[in-house]
Amino acid sequence: MKLIIQIPCYNESETLPLTIGDLPKTVPGFDAIEYLVIDDGSTDGTAQIAESLGVHHVVRMPRNRGLAATFETGLQKAVQLGADVIVNTDGDNQYPGGFIPDLVRPILENEADLVIGDRQVETIPHFSRIKVFLQKLGSRVVRWSSGTNVPDATSGFRAFSRDAALRLVIFSNYTYTLETIIQAGKMGLNVASIPIETNPKLRESRLIRSIPVYLARSSVTILRIFLMYEALRTFITLGSLPFIAGWIFVFRFLYFFTIGEGQGHIQSLILASILILVGFLIFLLGLLGDLIARNRRLMEEMVFRVRKMESE
Repeated sequence: MKLIIQIPCYNESETLPLTIGDLPKTVPGFDAIEYLVIDDGSTDGTAQIAESLGVHHVVRMPRNRGLAATFETGLQKAVQLGADVIVNTDGDNQYPGGFIPDLVRPILENEADLVIGDRQVETIPHFSRIKVFLQKLGSRVVRWSSGTNVPDATSGFRAFSRDAALRLVIFSNYTYTLETIIQAGKMGLNVASIPIETNPKLRESRLIRSIPVYLARSSVTILRIFLMYEALRTFITLGSLPFIAGWIFVFRFLYFFTIGEGQGHIQSLILASILILVGFLIFLLGLLGDLIARNRRLMEEMVFRVRKMESE
């Protein structure tokens, strides 16, 4: 059994030595442990630092592509290198390496395909009340949309089984944390969490530079991934609003028509026609989205099989 610990990095030359130094050299259940650094176009010599620290594998991105693309590059590279389990951690030394044996245990015991470290955000000293509230709110939305029970959806400290890594396809160019949970839940993968602690903060977050921007981009990511899998249910819900409202106006017109005042309420009939038509068109969009979603599931299975054949 081989464990690969991957570290997506962008200008982490100062914190990477601490991160590498904290990683375990042995983990129960594994014969080999290797480190993989994915350098996302750093300009501070991160890749050279990684090599000098004895990192087994260093992948250099030609330009800065963002966290999501760097994460997926590492995931597929780890599979190519023969990983049976992949652990993802951050290069800023946020997550203690001592929790890695606990993180991978549910996978080794065949209890989970994806395990996420729960930072227990309310206990993190440098998290403000508003940040804790938003983190919990976002995790609640992800739980609802994915059908999982993940208390800390934005935690980057997570372990993947080989099959889970082969199945996941990242579409976002911003962050992978929310998207992978929703995908895993919709694919029927087992998702688990374990409580962890965090190290003291060494630098400001590069992902959450502005809370409004982070909220907007995260919301778009959740909505887009949710619609990929639940288009029919979503559009039926949206379409039912104007459709029902339209029929209310129809009945209103019929009421006045039966009492002989129909001519004065012809506008209700016009509005009803428009609302019913809009609702019907939204239903059609839902059907189209459902067909696309089914095609996506077939494509995901094809991608999984192709990746598996390539990795073997």
